[in-house]
Amino acid sequence: MSEQAEHPEAESKSTLEESPGFAPPRPETGWNPWQARQRRAPIKTTLYMVGVLMVLFSATLLPPIAVAWWYDGMSVVMPFAETLAATLGLGLLCWLPVCRFKVDLRNRDGFVVVVAFWVLLSLLGAIPFVLAEHPHMRLVDAVFETASGLTTTGATILSDLDALPKAILYYRAQLNLLGGMGVVVLAVALLPMLGVGGMQLYKAETPGPMKDEKLTPRITETAKNLWVIYFGLNVACALSFWVAGMSPFDAVCHSFSTLALGGFSTHDASIGYFHSLPIELVSGVFTLIAAVNFALYFMAWRRRSLWLVFQDAEFQFFLVVIGGIVALTCAYLYFSDTFPLVDSLVHGFFQSLSIVTSNGHTSAGYSADWPFFVPLLLLLGSFFGGCVGSTCGGIKAVRFLLLYKQSVREIRLLIRPTAQIAVKLGNRPIQDRVMQAVWGFYYLYIFCYCALSLALVATGLDLVTAFGSAAAGLNNMGVGLGDTASNFSPLSDTATVLMTMAMVVGRLEVFPVLLLFHSDFWKG
Repeated sequence: MSEQAEHPEAESKSTLEESPGFAPPRPETGWNPWQARQRRAPIKTTLYMVGVLMVLFSATLLPPIAVAWWYDGMSVVMPFAETLAATLGLGLLCWLPVCRFKVDLRNRDGFVVVVAFWVLLSLLGAIPFVLAEHPHMRLVDAVFETASGLTTTGATILSDLDALPKAILYYRAQLNLLGGMGVVVLAVALLPMLGVGGMQLYKAETPGPMKDEKLTPRITETAKNLWVIYFGLNVACALSFWVAGMSPFDAVCHSFSTLALGGFSTHDASIGYFHSLPIELVSGVFTLIAAVNFALYFMAWRRRSLWLVFQDAEFQFFLVVIGGIVALTCAYLYFSDTFPLVDSLVHGFFQSLSIVTSNGHTSAGYSADWPFFVPLLLLLGSFFGGCVGSTCGGIKAVRFLLLYKQSVREIRLLIRPTAQIAVKLGNRPIQDRVMQAVWGFYYLYIFCYCALSLALVATGLDLVTAFGSAAAGLNNMGVGLGDTASNFSPLSDTATVLMTMAMVVGRLEVFPVLLLFHSDFWKG
């Protein structure tokens, strides 16, 4: 093989140098046309990837069209059909000019694609809400509703849900379904058919401090396995809701939002609409299931043993914390004479799991009739969230566990300064780089929460509403305090935009978004 064949870049450079008008690098500026051409490649990569992902997303509008045709009529079909056409057209417009471009997806490109895709999806997914006759939403409100669904926040501006078309209610639930495991992770399972690798997208999308760990050697198989488990649990949840007393339509929609920990309901009163203790128990159990690392389910299924789940250090820590919050909530509801004993246990179990894991479903009287201590306790608990690799929001249990172990380590070092003490997760020592990332994330997360709370206060909200709304948005929990305890329609347009941004930042766990605003990210 010739040297040029072995080094195609050298051959391309040679062709460039022999072309008319070629100018060599200028020492005083360091300008090089070859490097300039290379810098333009990430733009093509982003256009290619975003185009493909938008084409794939357009296919998800077919189920709402079918639901609208079956339940509501052509007047409700058209907004979804027009959205499908717009999404497909824009996707092809991005993809066709660069369809022959050979994609070389780097880590940096993955972050750009993921953020761009979530922003575009929030905008395009809002079109049905804007075009529909009922509800006929303003763009800022429609984008908020769509972002809330895709980020599995569950905060809503809509009211009178019981009177909305079935297709709109289903579409909101489907947004939760897609956002639950991540639209991008689904795309990772499909992109290899187009010859595109997906590890960079998976790392940018997947929450948690240890993103390089894979269930299988191939990232495609990892994404497929996660989605098989996710859909299997959705089927089990829907059947359980149906057996507990829901209609088939309500059961499907609530299973989508429960396993996604998204919180969108088909009724204004959420789960409280049904006044059913069995339904609350089903919701609480599957909320607990959804808050566990889905990778543990895969490992347990492959080795035919659930013991692997209970051996996990993060899961054990999660059970201890969530068990304490549930016990405190149940006890307070009972001793404050809010409910009798059995109702206190059921409501406390369901509501604690729902709020702390960022599900956001609520039971009867939660926002108005319960003692303020309980909503405040659970809102603070939403910062804890669930396990990494689950569909929950918040800071995640593994980070709190590592921070706790690091704090204990510092105390022991004060007693014995020369001791060699490692931070361990289970029996595995944690690298200093991971601990640094955890501390950095914790600082940025709390900083973002404080900045968002101050910004919401600046829009005219009172302190309780502002701090509650900020937690609901950044933790992807969807239930606020004060004026936003049950609905976010009281927010001004400025506050609505801030909350929309907060939901996306919380869903992507801060770093992928903030990276785009750092100058070093765009160098080289």
